[in-house]
Amino acid sequence: MTSESVQPTTGPARRTVMAAAGAAGIAVALTACGSGDDGGGDGGTETGAGTAAGTVLGKTSEIPEGGGKVFGDAKVVVTQPTAGEFKAFSSTCTHQGCQVKEIADGIIHCPCHQSEFSVTDGSVKKGPATKPLPAEQITVDGDTITLV
Repeated sequence: MTSESVQPTTGPARRTVMAAAGAAGIAVALTACGSGDDGGGDGGTETGAGTAAGTVLGKTSEIPEGGGKVFGDAKVVVTQPTAGEFKAFSSTCTHQGCQVKEIADGIIHCPCHQSEFSVTDGSVKKGPATKPLPAEQITVDGDTITLV
């Protein structure tokens, strides 16, 4: 039998490596599901996603009364709460940055976590979102809707 003593290795313990890998995985997952809410949603008139001002969105005939239409490329939702009254909001949900997809029965719906917003003013009708959809500026000239 030899009288050699066993020396501990100088690298990190297996538990330390596994904990670090787990923490890194969680960080990546949380970043991928990031909120996209910078806290600056003050309902201002900022144009979403760098869409150029003066962009023609569509025709008034495309927007049903009491409903609306999402213009995905411009990241804008245009609504017609009452006949001849047109409103526009960012189509980015204030909860976690998903794009709203459907407008029905006076409500703008977000498919990710089922937040609901009013077609009249973008206010939250049902959470988890707590902030309204920011207003966007549009003009209606004849039957053409243009992002300002």
